[in-house]
Amino acid sequence: MTGLLVSHRFNARFGKDFVATARRDGVELDLLVLPPDCGARIDDMAAARAEIAYFSFDLFPEFSRQFFSATRKASGLKWLHVFNAGVDHPVYATILERGVRLTTSSGSTAEPIAQTAITGMLYLARNFPRWTAGQRNRRWDPMRSTDFPRDLRGQVMLIYGLGSIGGEIARLAHLLGLHVIGVRRKAVKTGSVDEIHAPDKFPALLPKSDWLVLACPLSEETRGMVDASLLAKLPRGARVINISRGEVVDEPALIAALQSGHLGGAYLDVFAQEPLPAGSPLWDLPNVVVTPHNSAASAGNEARVNAIFLDNLRRWKRNEPLVNEVNKRQ
Repeated sequence: MTGLLVSHRFNARFGKDFVATARRDGVELDLLVLPPDCGARIDDMAAARAEIAYFSFDLFPEFSRQFFSATRKASGLKWLHVFNAGVDHPVYATILERGVRLTTSSGSTAEPIAQTAITGMLYLARNFPRWTAGQRNRRWDPMRSTDFPRDLRGQVMLIYGLGSIGGEIARLAHLLGLHVIGVRRKAVKTGSVDEIHAPDKFPALLPKSDWLVLACPLSEETRGMVDASLLAKLPRGARVINISRGEVVDEPALIAALQSGHLGGAYLDVFAQEPLPAGSPLWDLPNVVVTPHNSAASAGNEARVNAIFLDNLRRWKRNEPLVNEVNKRQ
């Protein structure tokens, strides 16, 4: 029997199906279920039987401490799978240092995040902030020809990070007629990207970009990367979309660029501090769309994450390479 550590909610919803599916693939699962009280801890004997741990969406954030407390007690843990794509939290570095394999659900939320990012772009591009303000104030405020928005077709979108999310944003933007430039470590043209460049070319690409989309992971290379000097390289009126991590951007510099009018707007789903403090100027800027780190929200995410895990479980049983495996260098 292979011990699998899961949440009580996950067990109630998917436990029987998981056991049946795993059995068909030759894996006999012993589900080790965390207590329903987030303050309670699984007993040491049960934790010791866990070879695999599944950090499912329902654990975050209320049961996160309980879950990772259990993984620390799981001396026989060999593999941890997580529902999310980003693993920049120090707890994951600790997991890897123990020699435990780590896989993510990268790609499972690519479509909803990309759709949300494009929605934010369209909202700003079509000047919905003006119309929604008019609606709130019961004011009929049609645009005149002198302030019509520019056509999207032909505008330039620069995407930093072309993983599954950045690639899907590129695909949708290309369909809308934008010229898409991608930045990634391996500068190999792919999919709907018109140009592809290595990260060292990033600053030189900013002056011709109407839209800067940040879709990269947080790392030592990207932390604080978009600072005042880089924002100043964007043409006046350019917009920023961040569905990456708030720490990728120098937030005070971003606020200053928005307040000065140098930037024409921003769609932001992530912030340096979350929840975004009530006193942040970002709440009130008329050209900013704020969402609560929720761009991935979709009823279909759990099924996609479960499918990734079950595929990896088959691979794990057969000693095949795991999908989305993280190594220490990442």
